[in-house]
Parts: sequence; C-alpha cells; structure tokens
Amino acid sequence: MNFLRVPIRRGFDLAEAVLNKVFPPEWNPLLNLGALGFFFYWVITVSGIYLFVFFETSVHDAYESVEYMTRDQWYAAGVMRSLHRYASDGLIIVMFAHLTREFGLDRYRGVRWFSWVTGVPVLVLVFVAGITGYWMVWDTLAQYVALVTTEWLDKLPIFGEPIAKNFFSPETLESRFFTLMVFMHIAVPLIALIILWVHLQRVTKPRINPPRGLAIGVFLTMLVLSLVHPATSQGPADLSKVPVAVGLDWFYLPLFPLLDTWPGPVTWGASGALLLVLVAMPWLPPMRKPPAAVVDLANCNGCVRCFNDCPYSAIMMVGRTDGRPFERQAMVNPALCVGCGICAGACPTSMPFRTASDLIPGIDLPDHSIGMLRDTVHAAAGKLRGKSRILVFGCEHATPLAGLTGPGVASVSLRCIGQLPPSFIDYVLSKGLADGVVLSGCCENSGHARFGVKWTGARLARARDPQLRARVPSERLKTLWAGRLGGAKLDTLLREFAAELDRLPAPQAKPELRRVAKMEEFISG
Repeated sequence: MNFLRVPIRRGFDLAEAVLNKVFPPEWNPLLNLGALGFFFYWVITVSGIYLFVFFETSVHDAYESVEYMTRDQWYAAGVMRSLHRYASDGLIIVMFAHLTREFGLDRYRGVRWFSWVTGVPVLVLVFVAGITGYWMVWDTLAQYVALVTTEWLDKLPIFGEPIAKNFFSPETLESRFFTLMVFMHIAVPLIALIILWVHLQRVTKPRINPPRGLAIGVFLTMLVLSLVHPATSQGPADLSKVPVAVGLDWFYLPLFPLLDTWPGPVTWGASGALLLVLVAMPWLPPMRKPPAAVVDLANCNGCVRCFNDCPYSAIMMVGRTDGRPFERQAMVNPALCVGCGICAGACPTSMPFRTASDLIPGIDLPDHSIGMLRDTVHAAAGKLRGKSRILVFGCEHATPLAGLTGPGVASVSLRCIGQLPPSFIDYVLSKGLADGVVLSGCCENSGHARFGVKWTGARLARARDPQLRARVPSERLKTLWAGRLGGAKLDTLLREFAAELDRLPAPQAKPELRRVAKMEEFISG
C-alpha cells in the first residue's frame, strides 16, 4: 500500500504547508477535518430544524412549501436552506479528506483499526441522509433520484413488490411514502451521531469543535455563498413525464448516472466489494506494531503522569499489586498502545542523571528505552567537534535527520518528540555534551502521535510535568515544529543557531548547580 500512501502523504504535506502560510497552525483546515465535520453536522441540524417548521410532508404541498421558503422567505428560511445544502456538501468534503489523510499517514491500521472501521458506517449513513434529503424537495432532481434509487433497490430480491412502481404515475404515489422519507431523513443522522460517539471512544481528548476563529470564518463563507448563490429547486416533479435533463449534486450523487445505466449485478457487486475493502483495509496488510510500553513496578509510584499524557487511553491506573506503600500503579493495555513513548517522556523516573543503578523508569518502551536513548545521546555527542556543537532530537515521523552532516551537528531519532524527557536537555547541556539542543517534530496540531508536540511545548514552558528545569539556559535551546517537509527550515535554523552559539560565552556551571547535579545523581541512583 505504500505506493498509494506515499504520494497521498506528500500531497497533504504540501497542502498543509501552503495553508500554514495563510492560517495559524491551530486554524489550518486540514488539521481540523474531524472538528469541521462536527461543525457542519451542527449547522445541518440547526438549519434542518428551522426548515422542518415550514415544510409540508405531503406529495402535493412539499414542493410549494420549499418554494415558499426559497422565494417568499429568502432572508430567513431561504438562507437556512442554502446553509443546509452547503454544510451538507462541506461534510462530504471533510469526511473524504479525513479518510484519505488518515490512509496516507498510515493511521488506520494496528490499534487504530477501531476508529477506521466505525467510520465506514458513518460515511454510508451520511450519504443515505443526503439522498433522502433530495427526495423531500420533490422537484425534477428529486424525481430522478427517487426513480434511480428505487429501481436500483428493486434489483435486489428483498422486497415483496417493486418500490419503483410508486413513481410511475401521479396516482401511485401516496403521502405516507413521503412521510417515511422525512422520518428516514431525521432518523439516519441520529443513528450516525450515535456511531460517531462510538467512533471516538478510543480517542483521548478528541477535538470535536474547531477553533472559534476557523468556525466563524467557515460559517461566514457559507453565509456569503448562501446569499450570492442560494440553493434553488429545478422545477416541480411530474410523474407523468420522465426526467431528461437534471443538474446533479456531484458531492452526493456522482454514482447515480452509473446506477441508472449499468446492470444491477455490476453495481451491487461493486458496492459490496468496495464496502468490504473499506472495512478490511486495516488488515491489508496488517501493521507490524512496535512492542507496547511496559511498567516496572520497582520504579512506579502511581503518579498518573503517564495516564494523563497517553493519547490513546492505553494506560490505566489500578490498585497496587506488589505490596509497596503506594495507592496505585500504571497498567498498559497492549491492544491500545502504539509504542509512541510519550508515557516514558512523562515519567519522573526517566532521569539520565542516574548512574548508581540502571536507568529503568517506571514505564518505558522495551525496544527504544530511555537507557538506550542515553547511550545514543553519548554516542552522538561523542562525534561532535568545534565550538558550536548542536545535538538535534527529532521525531522519526517529522523532518528526516539522515541528511544532517558536519562535525558540529549530530542527531538522535525518537519515536515521538514527546518521548524525550526534559531532563535530557538539562543533562546534555549541564554535562557539556553539546553547546546547544534543537528539538524537531511534527507540525503543530498535526502530530503523528497526536499530543507529542503539544505536551513537549507545555513541558518546555514549565506548564506541564515533567517540567524543564529553570536552570536550563533558554538561549541554548531551539524548537522546530515543521513536519516532514521541514528540511530547509531545519538547515537554516542550524546555521543561525550555530552563529548565535559562537557569540555566547562558554557555559560554566556555578558551584551550587554542580552540587545540585551531584545530588540528583545520588538520589536518582
């Protein structure tokens, strides 16, 4: 699947980079697709409730009631109808963009299969709700949609009598059938909302509301569009005539010409195959997930920091099982852990200053441990030469570090930038392993492991535990959240940072700081 994922991923990276020049990172529409989907859903709901007040649920009055809203009450109900239409189209756009982006980023396999699989029925139900909405207008397009849909359904031998015969003449269509469509148009979105709630159950702290500025901007755009190009009907339905030319909504109805012309076995077979492929995609092929984090009870005091920071609810706090005088201990659910290491970065025992005993924190990654990280730091720092020695810590999903060369620069790769305990920055600078430290990670609000950049920023700002010590000189630390396309920015940052370090006096630890470092080594050991 990489031959598909790689170009899709690169396309989204380029699009995000372009939009980041227009929007602040937290407002970037591509980084708020799920939240925008919920926003469109609420616009559809509110506008739909308003429209239902004026809507007549009968064959003979439905079209006239919609025309009344569109023409006579254009300033209120007409605007609401247009908002309803454009928000529905917007929902389709963000849903497909969200699905495609998660596929391109390979965030649909492994432990993420649940969110993907539960998203498939939501996609189907949104289309069903949209198609039933076209019936309710009961114009020429609605007649075409009704005929094609019912004839397609009749190709399955599951109904006692053909449904399409209801639309062959004005005498055969009854208002109760129309009432059924109204019920479906209301019930289906409610069912979709319930499944959306299930869809988010394995997502910690999901963003269901876009940033206020982005929401206001999107709403105003739809409002202007509703006034400039309002939604209108295509003439009343006439069952005595066959619709010949209709204007399709290509967001909801792109396949209707095929349903109208292709044989039933082909369209039903293709639909079933597509649905099965979508559901089975997390296992085509299955992901080789890294080993889950493990808890070492000898170093776990139940402080709940790993529990609070885990983006995937893979950590639970349970009663103590080893008899030590602590109330709780962490327990990892391997089925939910993605191996990002954010929990290890949150653990207060992930202290590189420990020398009297093995560096084994309370929670860690078995194949990418904090002890291995310290060894890697020493190996990388040992290659540094010159006055302005810079050590770069980078997320493996962000800017590639393989191209960093030169005697003054070395790099250490992390599963996620959130895996790095702030004490490592203190360790590198206080031990003189490097003259400056750079942290490189995913774009803000677009972390592969969701909260890696956010938690790291809060730790550096001393707003979240474990905090960066106040003694760490801020002029010797830089951060770059530029994602996979940040190579040029990283090169520029390193050149400018090296020049800044050249102008700084050589760091000299004060006697009291040396005593603190020795005490930390003793306590940690």
